[in-house]
Amino acid sequence: MDERDRTIAASWSRRGVLLVAASFGLSLSRAAAQQPDPPMFATARSQFTIVSPRRGLPGLRLQDLNGKDVVQAPRPGNVTLINLWATWCAACKIDLPALAGLERMRIPRLDIWTICTDARLPRDIHRYAQSIAMPHLSFADPHSSATNATDPGASVLALSAMPITYLIGTSGMIEGYIAGAPEWLSSAGAALLRYYLDRQD
Repeated sequence: MDERDRTIAASWSRRGVLLVAASFGLSLSRAAAQQPDPPMFATARSQFTIVSPRRGLPGLRLQDLNGKDVVQAPRPGNVTLINLWATWCAACKIDLPALAGLERMRIPRLDIWTICTDARLPRDIHRYAQSIAMPHLSFADPHSSATNATDPGASVLALSAMPITYLIGTSGMIEGYIAGAPEWLSSAGAALLRYYLDRQD
């Protein structure tokens, strides 16, 4: 990790302590009762978009970064963030450390995956991953299980921008997505996660 990446990661860590921990100290049930719709969460160029109608996320046949095939599925009762990224993506160098910082907060019932969409061998992606802070559950998609470059209509998770993060709710449904590098460690990011963590449908 170069000096710039370390600075970004440290910044996210400080923000996490000050913002996310405080925000998640609030009552989940009280927050959900006061807000029937998801709170606004946006970047300069994108905002969290609700998927309608909702659909379930099937198990995805992926490869871990050691080249081993795995079937990854959301855990019932948990919220899962699935980040799609690429090694050529400049914004991903900001987004991945931000998600790693969020993971370090160890928020109960929150899982974070990243899936590299590059057509590269897992060992090449692994080499890249060693140079940047990123979540532990990181995968490659050589079987086009999550995204399908040759037939985008067959993609389980549409790749309309890079990076893009999908939010899977506690019932395993794809709830929505946001493109770009949003500030998950902001109060707005925490509010969105808190809303879906408390939602049980």
